[in-house]
Amino acid sequence: MPLSTGKAAWRAACCRKFGGKFMTMLNQPTIGYDDGDIDTNLTANPHIADLIASRYSRRQTLRGGLSAMTAAVFGSTMLTACDKDDDRRGTTVTAGSAITTSVGKTVTLSGSVTSGNASASGWTQTSGPIVTLANGATATASFTAPAVTASTVLGFQFSSTSSDGIKSVADTTVTVAPATLDFTAVPKSLADIVAVPSGYQVTVLYRLGDPINASVGAYANDGTDATFSARAGDHHDGMSFFGLAATGTTPDANSSTRGVLVLNHENITQNYLHPNGPTSVAGARPTAEVLKEMECHGVSVIEIARGTSGWAYAPTSSLNRRITPFTPTSFSGPVAGSGLLFTAFSPTGRAGRGTINNCANGTMPWMTYLTNEENWAGYFRRDTGDNARRTAAVSAKSSVAFARYGLSERGGNYNWTTAAAPAAGDTRIAKFNATIDPTLPANGTGDFRNEPNQYGWVVEIDPFDPASTPRKRTALGRMNHEGCVVGRTVAGIKPAFYMGDDAQNEYLYKFVSATPWAAADATTTNRLAIGDKYLDSGTLYVAKLAADGSGQWLPLVFGQGPLTAANAAYAFADQADVLTHARLAGDALGATRMDRPEWTAVNPVNGEMYLTLTNNSSRTVATTDAANPRAYTDPKTTGGSTSGNPNGHVIRLRESGDTSEALAFTWDIYAFGAGSDLNPANINLSNLDATNDFSSPDGLWFARPSNVAGQGTPLMWIETDDGAYTDVTNCMLLAAIPGSVGDGGTRTITNSLNGATASQTTRIGKAPGTNLKRFLVGPKECEITGIDSTPDGRAIFVNIQHPGENGNPAAITSNWPQSQATGTGTGRPRSATIVITKTDGGIIGL
Repeated sequence: MPLSTGKAAWRAACCRKFGGKFMTMLNQPTIGYDDGDIDTNLTANPHIADLIASRYSRRQTLRGGLSAMTAAVFGSTMLTACDKDDDRRGTTVTAGSAITTSVGKTVTLSGSVTSGNASASGWTQTSGPIVTLANGATATASFTAPAVTASTVLGFQFSSTSSDGIKSVADTTVTVAPATLDFTAVPKSLADIVAVPSGYQVTVLYRLGDPINASVGAYANDGTDATFSARAGDHHDGMSFFGLAATGTTPDANSSTRGVLVLNHENITQNYLHPNGPTSVAGARPTAEVLKEMECHGVSVIEIARGTSGWAYAPTSSLNRRITPFTPTSFSGPVAGSGLLFTAFSPTGRAGRGTINNCANGTMPWMTYLTNEENWAGYFRRDTGDNARRTAAVSAKSSVAFARYGLSERGGNYNWTTAAAPAAGDTRIAKFNATIDPTLPANGTGDFRNEPNQYGWVVEIDPFDPASTPRKRTALGRMNHEGCVVGRTVAGIKPAFYMGDDAQNEYLYKFVSATPWAAADATTTNRLAIGDKYLDSGTLYVAKLAADGSGQWLPLVFGQGPLTAANAAYAFADQADVLTHARLAGDALGATRMDRPEWTAVNPVNGEMYLTLTNNSSRTVATTDAANPRAYTDPKTTGGSTSGNPNGHVIRLRESGDTSEALAFTWDIYAFGAGSDLNPANINLSNLDATNDFSSPDGLWFARPSNVAGQGTPLMWIETDDGAYTDVTNCMLLAAIPGSVGDGGTRTITNSLNGATASQTTRIGKAPGTNLKRFLVGPKECEITGIDSTPDGRAIFVNIQHPGENGNPAAITSNWPQSQATGTGTGRPRSATIVITKTDGGIIGL
């Protein structure tokens, strides 16, 4: 074909594509030959011009649309032939500069169309850990920086499609650094408020006396209020949040805007519950006052939701419930039906009434709540001579067992049993008198000699069924239970549940279920039946820690080792006897005596278990060991001192093979509580400073794995319940990003106390440094306790327990929460649950 003919044919094709008058304008002569070069491809496949336009737009070399591109390639003649500029235009886009951020931060991607008309634009991710883009189909998208353990680059592309279907793109990157505690540490304080970092806000959610149904009015807070079966109890403690579906009362584990909050009411501040404190009556207390104090104990189940004005509880929700020392309960597991549980109320040993002195908690994967009975023994009365009566009527074993649990011959907390019965046959008060009546049946079915054996258990509650009966899970043993926290659940592996026995020189326990975990059980509707499956059969173990950093789990199984009827210190009769008297079994097995084992928490990423050892005033230089290595004096600025291990520490262990079924572990001490001014060589072993020094760690919790705070390098939260450091600061909440077992080394210190001096070698983790910061300081005379978050990690719930506990109506020592707004007030203090959120809506702590 002649060149002129080929060029003419090309022009004709282009003008058919780009200019309708092309043929007329050229006055092309008629030809007698058709070479087949006509447009018969009617598909929407891209034309080369489209590709050229997209390419040139993306590189941003030409800014005049398709006409400029054509001119660059073919010259101006082509445009003259078409008689007008090309109607098809691409766009020019930018994706913004590269971004550097850290885990948990909100990242905003800002793209723009700098030229041309866009019919659509948006963002897509091209590399790195997958994130969820909010508003990805717009020019401004956002996402939460994912959990990473090393600096990680994520790639993103912004694209725009012109009105003519031409796509232009631009790329950018976001580099995410590992998690940091991105807040300024809160200073130590003696003020009467809850102080949190700048950028955070506090909302008081649920206070002592708040009504939970329509049967009672607002709380007067002057001592005249009653009917605490329909009000919030006192001394808010361990707590769990359970998501609720947006409508109805069914669980939704992913809901972060509506849920059921379940919390313990451990004890009471007696002075503030009555108009002028408890009535002083010679020989007997008023019945109404006693019943009020009893009902202030137990558990609250309340519905809460986040609305346009923030978080609030629903006072009349059908899910709201109080569980008190009077609520019917049932026993399950190996001790159910044992004669050790026989009482006048429960002659078969399978039923009980209520729960008391509930401290820490546990959240089960199948959406139930575990509440744990701690200092229950002090509530029971035993008259002088009861030990002798027990020896004569039952056996000497009974007195030995009671002594091991602190059930001495005494009047009982608050002298409840001096009050008259509310009515004939009403034994709600009488059940707290465990004194033997030798004229009644020796098996205990005629009195309440065995009532103390009905307490000291882990109790499971279904938060979604107000009509359900709480179950006491006896396979987990009887002790001063703190929390009961489940380790990581892995399909086909038997889950483990970790528990501390909170008293001086007591033990750490682990229960391993007999049933391997099945993931489908997490979404069951018969939740207490799943509790039966995992919590009623298995093996309870006690921990023995060696100086070399190793440890063993010793089984509490009747017939094994010293746990037999031949044991000289205590003759065990059967497995029910072993579990009911787990402390005696731990003694026989040689378990390691610890400095008040309190809350447990499990790292959701690596499975390591952390345990707070709050303090131990009876620790001496001679009784220190590698796991409890300090004995010293801590002087107060106001005069006097505390001694033993007054500031406590946090220990951690890693199961052999990283499996919950392991019988061995390794351990070290994550952090030692101490004032920053104390001797770093022998006391302040973790090199704490003014931003993170603390004393008496108590509450302990890891962020949920459902958000980035609980992934990668998870955040751990430490709460304090202190008497040693309260001359300097109120109790506090600290955030930590802990390392792992073995990240430090071996350390030898010199202890000196009461004239005795000796060296002790221990295993200490890497100094926390800036990975431990004070996040919150509470009001006067309080304990910080109880903690959980919404699944998205953007709200955390914390309990403020017994503010102003040392005061009375005539001399109030705290006005919190009334004082939260201004720091002052006039009202009586109230234990309460607070909600902490970020003003920018971000993830707490990061």
